[in-house]
Amino acid sequence: MIPSILNPGDPPERQIAKLLTIAQVLMRRVEQDTDDSGAAYAQFQRAAMLEDQVRQRTRDLERALDLLNESNARLALANRSAEAARQNLASAIETIQEGFALFDAEERLVLFNSRFGMHMDDIRPKLRPGISFDDYVDVVAQSGHLALPRDTSPDDWAARRKRRHLDRHVIFNVAVAGDHWMQVSEHRTSDGGTVILQTDVTDIIRNERQERGKLLDDQARMIRATLDHITQGVSIFDAEARLVGWNDRLGKLLTLPLGRVRRGISFETLIDRFQTMFAFSDGTTQGEVLAWAHGAGRRQPISFELRREGQILAVFGQEMPDTGFVLSFTDVTSERAAIEAMAQANETLEARVMERTLELEDALARAERAIASRSRFVAAASHDLLQPLSAAKLFISSIDDAGLGPAVRESLEKTQNALLSVEGILGALLDISKLESGRAAVSVGPVHLGRMLTQLRDEFGAIAAAKGLGLSFRALDVTVQSDATYLRRILQNLIGNAIRYTTKGRVLVAARLRAGAVRLEVWDTGPGIPEEEQDNIFKEFHRLNARASASEGMGLGLAIVERAAALLGHPLGVSSRLGSGSCFLLQVPLAGEGAEVAPLAATPMQATTRRRFTNRIGFVVENDEDLRRALCLLLEKWGISVLDAANAEDALSLIEELGILPDFFLVDQQLGAGMTGIAFILRLRRLHGDIPARLVTANRNPEVAAEADAHNVRMMMKPIDSRALESFLSSL
Repeated sequence: MIPSILNPGDPPERQIAKLLTIAQVLMRRVEQDTDDSGAAYAQFQRAAMLEDQVRQRTRDLERALDLLNESNARLALANRSAEAARQNLASAIETIQEGFALFDAEERLVLFNSRFGMHMDDIRPKLRPGISFDDYVDVVAQSGHLALPRDTSPDDWAARRKRRHLDRHVIFNVAVAGDHWMQVSEHRTSDGGTVILQTDVTDIIRNERQERGKLLDDQARMIRATLDHITQGVSIFDAEARLVGWNDRLGKLLTLPLGRVRRGISFETLIDRFQTMFAFSDGTTQGEVLAWAHGAGRRQPISFELRREGQILAVFGQEMPDTGFVLSFTDVTSERAAIEAMAQANETLEARVMERTLELEDALARAERAIASRSRFVAAASHDLLQPLSAAKLFISSIDDAGLGPAVRESLEKTQNALLSVEGILGALLDISKLESGRAAVSVGPVHLGRMLTQLRDEFGAIAAAKGLGLSFRALDVTVQSDATYLRRILQNLIGNAIRYTTKGRVLVAARLRAGAVRLEVWDTGPGIPEEEQDNIFKEFHRLNARASASEGMGLGLAIVERAAALLGHPLGVSSRLGSGSCFLLQVPLAGEGAEVAPLAATPMQATTRRRFTNRIGFVVENDEDLRRALCLLLEKWGISVLDAANAEDALSLIEELGILPDFFLVDQQLGAGMTGIAFILRLRRLHGDIPARLVTANRNPEVAAEADAHNVRMMMKPIDSRALESFLSSL
């Protein structure tokens, strides 16, 4: 019931007075009431509770009054501080030398100092807080002290000023009457307001103008001195094509009296005065020159020549920024004479060069023919020699040494070794011939280096042990990018040379990883190579401290190494110390991840236990009678029944006549009668299916190998290695 008695709108003092009055009334009522039913006590109890509530409410009201008084005190303090800050700001902006004004986010003028609007006394009465920025600009534009640019009205100036106000930062100069200048800079504040600063830059502008005048005077003097000292005649014309400057050289070149060359003379007059003495020599006419001088718009540079009694003047004209132009006259008589003399000399020299070039082309053609002839001769001679060599090796292999004495066996072994030496020399000659002629074909791909080095260790281990040398390999299980055949040949030659020239000690073959590559090193403890000989060792038939011979070597190994390395793009190097040994280095790039490893070149088979191939029939197709007979003898020694023919037609006829299909074929490539060995094997396949066959040839031409590979025909090179032949028969 209490809230209905008290009015919340009453002040606290009024509410407290009402509560006290209610409490007194209730107390009197309790004292007067003597009712036995206990109602008086209940009223007293309610009065006490009401008094507690009144007391609590009174305390709350007192606390609210304290907070209100404290807030009012703080607000008064803040107002005093703001007013002091405002006074300090006004004092501060009044002390600065620049004009200052602040516009709020609503583009209304908030405050400004007394220097704002300097040099414009007529706008001061119109500036007041609250004026809009556009009204301020209109007032300035109508000021009588504003020096407007030429052809600019007050409205135009005001519109341009308002457009610039849209930028966040603006700075520009304003000219004021009395040759005064103000620099106006305008910047946006973080709350969207605008601060304008006006700085008097009159002294700076005047000093710059004075310095510019001095600079122009100095430049004019320098230009004058320059014009007087150059060898060209120079004339300067203004926008109306009137002469405004020239140098003394102009009169000398044109042979005009200085009295007839005066300032203000027109270009037409000057042209008329010397046209009788000079003639245009390059097709340019006087009308074209005059049209250029009076042309509208931007002129392109012009050049022409004037001639007079052997004198030649080169004239060059170019427009200046003020639409005037400059003409320069240069005496080029001596230069043209020199050019003519040089042209004649060039013609003579070109004729001599052409003559010499033809001679060199003839010499080059002769050299190329000689190289080609030599390469063909080497290839043909090697091929012709490989035929009887192969026959000789097969004849020796076919000899049954079971009943021979030791002396005969030794002779056969020496004969076999001699034939192997001749075979190696012929192979080296063929390699050199192909590398020099550019016919060597490489097939670069992934090569497993570890497997190749393992095979080379097995191949050269016995040779090194026979000389009492240690041979060790430090291999890497990596894949490199190279040609397997040529890389193997390079390493064979390097290792073979190291063993050949080392008499004691050891040979080390090491593979070391370098950035993106493997460096292959072949170390030896041989006599070493003098520095002056380290380039010569790569020449053909060059051996240190020894002559080239079939038994000791022909000096072709390193020549093949150098050419093969260059063909593959593998850097090759050598380092050596006399008495300490040598090291040959070859750098080979690593193959990419996931590359499929190419098969390694076939290696010579180790000596195997010969076995008999009974119940086998072989067919030898070879046009060389001795080689055919040697092959037949060797195969018959191994227990094979052999059929033979000299050409393809006889072979096909014999097969048809006998009605027997042999177990394998050994077919020469050059069979004659219009059919090659590859064609014969392909015909056999069409007639009898895929039968075992080997193409036996001494032709190492890449085209032959490519054709055989394309038709999946396996090759066996001459001279035939009996162990390779035995391996083929074992695979059947």
